[in-house]
Amino acid sequence: MNPLDGRILVTGGAGFIGSALVWALNQRGHHEIVITDFLGSDEKWRNLVPLRFADYVQADVFRRELQRHPDAFGRFSAVFHLGACSATTERDAAYLADNNYTVTKELAAWALARDTRFIYASSAATYGDGTLGMDDRNEDLQRLRPLNMYGYSKHLFDLHAQREGWLSRIVGVKYFNVFGPNEDHKGEMRSLVNKAYRQIESTGTVQLFRSHRPDFRDGEQMRDFLYVKDAVEMTLHFASDPAGCRAGGLFNLGSGEANTWLTLARAIFAARGREPNISFIEMPEALRGKYQYFTKADIGRLRESGYVKKVTPLAEAVADYVGNYLSKDRRLGD
Repeated sequence: MNPLDGRILVTGGAGFIGSALVWALNQRGHHEIVITDFLGSDEKWRNLVPLRFADYVQADVFRRELQRHPDAFGRFSAVFHLGACSATTERDAAYLADNNYTVTKELAAWALARDTRFIYASSAATYGDGTLGMDDRNEDLQRLRPLNMYGYSKHLFDLHAQREGWLSRIVGVKYFNVFGPNEDHKGEMRSLVNKAYRQIESTGTVQLFRSHRPDFRDGEQMRDFLYVKDAVEMTLHFASDPAGCRAGGLFNLGSGEANTWLTLARAIFAARGREPNISFIEMPEALRGKYQYFTKADIGRLRESGYVKKVTPLAEAVADYVGNYLSKDRRLGD
């Protein structure tokens, strides 16, 4: 059976990538979806309004009930575990270890015991500064050195899944720099596209961090930027495409290209029909030792698993995001 033909669980389903994934499921005609998340005092709830799903359960309630009664919420054919604290600046290591590591262990064991397809969000942050490579084929995971506790909390579960022999039966997706609709609630963790759009509207200029490495000029630090619509297509591939459904292990999800912050900023100005006006500011001391200067996803393994769709070019993705969502204050599904 196609894992998407039954009931689907999406953790973090009100968040950025989670709500985009529910939207993409809705586009395919799937509505038997249970969403878990934490709805706090921000505007994350707005991401849910246009979506169609069967139920919403507060994440801590869902966890507690599963611990008491493993079948409390019935059977699921697919679990997309996207719920996590994604703040790279979060300092509470105990919270990150529980929320990002222990919860994932519990959910994975629960899903595997029920022969449920389990796809979870690892992170490109597990690769650290990239000097040890960003190779999703290399099975020596112990060599990686994440730069922050968020990356380490994700790395911990990758290691655990490998030790337990789970990686042949589950999929961990390593998202690179994802941007797009439904990220407004993320505060300082929003993408540069979101932040820069608002800077341009209010001040007419965009501020980028200066480089603190001699091999990178200001604004020429490079990232693999991935549009959220592509990110969710890639994720759903592992539960909807026959070849993808047979895949297991860790997979890089990115555009396969590295672009500079200057290229991205200029694309935002172009989407607004304005000439670029870019200035540089000092990088905060707290970030300097934990800053990635270059990321680029090798998506060869994703392609080999049967994913054939074209990745949206950066300028086209930025134009869609700015023109159809940011400038209209719209969410996916509106």
